[in-house]
Amino acid sequence: MMGYEQMNQMTLTTTTMMKNFNKVGPISSPHKKTMRRSVSAIDGGAAATAREGDHGQNLETLDLSGMSLASLPATSINLASISKLDLSNNNIQQIPESLVARMLNLSALDLHSNQLKTLPNSIGCLSKLKVLNVSGNNLQALPKTIEDCRSLEELNANFNELTLLPDTIGFELTNLTKLSVNSNKLVLLPSSLGHLTSLRVLDARLNRLVSLPEDLENLVNLQVLNVSQNFQHLKTLPYSVGLLISLVELDVSYNGIRVLPDSIGCLRRIQKLSLEGNPLVSPPFEVVEHGLEAVKQYMSDKMTESNNKTPTKKNLWGIGKMVKYKTFHGFISSPGRSPGRSPGRRTSSDRHGEEREGFINVSDYRQIDGLASPRHMSLFNPRRLLSPLSTFFSPPRY
Repeated sequence: MMGYEQMNQMTLTTTTMMKNFNKVGPISSPHKKTMRRSVSAIDGGAAATAREGDHGQNLETLDLSGMSLASLPATSINLASISKLDLSNNNIQQIPESLVARMLNLSALDLHSNQLKTLPNSIGCLSKLKVLNVSGNNLQALPKTIEDCRSLEELNANFNELTLLPDTIGFELTNLTKLSVNSNKLVLLPSSLGHLTSLRVLDARLNRLVSLPEDLENLVNLQVLNVSQNFQHLKTLPYSVGLLISLVELDVSYNGIRVLPDSIGCLRRIQKLSLEGNPLVSPPFEVVEHGLEAVKQYMSDKMTESNNKTPTKKNLWGIGKMVKYKTFHGFISSPGRSPGRSPGRRTSSDRHGEEREGFINVSDYRQIDGLASPRHMSLFNPRRLLSPLSTFFSPPRY
């Protein structure tokens, strides 16, 4: 049985090894308030007796940042009692799978500025994780199991070696509000990204993006979109960019974009639009230099002009093409106008024509029997039919 003095000695030793064991406030707070807690021996190990949480749970914030750690110290601290873990600014190359799997109540994990090449697959066990910062590492991919962190709200993976993101990340991380993947080697963003309906900030600058997903219009809460500095790789923007109803800031500077989509004129809430560093043709430079409102008006006018030029569809199949090539000369029947009659003569059939005005007068056309005879076969020569001087389909003369 361990004596009281031995327990106090263990408390002092453990507290010295883990400086800043407990602190108040979030991990990202610039002013960390350090508080020392007592440690009691359980089964020969150490477990944190944490402060009482708002809901009666014993949860701790563990800060091991800036300690030049190459690996995590061996300890049997009750990891389930930790809600926030800061391991940033160390030299850690690997996170043990078993360690992460036991942090069942972790809500914030900060691993930025380490030497990590991979993340443990067990990160998918962190069902309560809301904030994950893995920026400033050597990650080439994120584990697919990260999709199981369905409570995740902020993901920061800046300054890594990422070449792709999990394909179905947009289908699973539906609570994500901020996605930062700038300064990587991404060529494409997953098409499922369009399903992140809670997303407010998307930062994908300084990559190698060649295009953006087509169906971005579903990002109804997106306020900031930054895809700048993809340089010659990004040459076009999808039409759906102009359908982002909540967009306030759009940065597409320093890319290879020549033509903006006309839909940019539909961005009603936009307050900042960065276009510099692009070889723009539409809108031209003289419009861009007049600022945001001038660009919006130009694109809106262009969209209206484009819509006005769109041809209307014909209701009757083939009639439009026949009219175009002057092979259809049907007349609308009108009073007093029928073949072989002078304009002054009116009959009962003429009066009946008044009631049916707008219908094609079938009597203006020859009978099909006559057309089917061998004598008339030459009339169906394509050159004759398509000729503007065709005599057979010409209107009757009065």
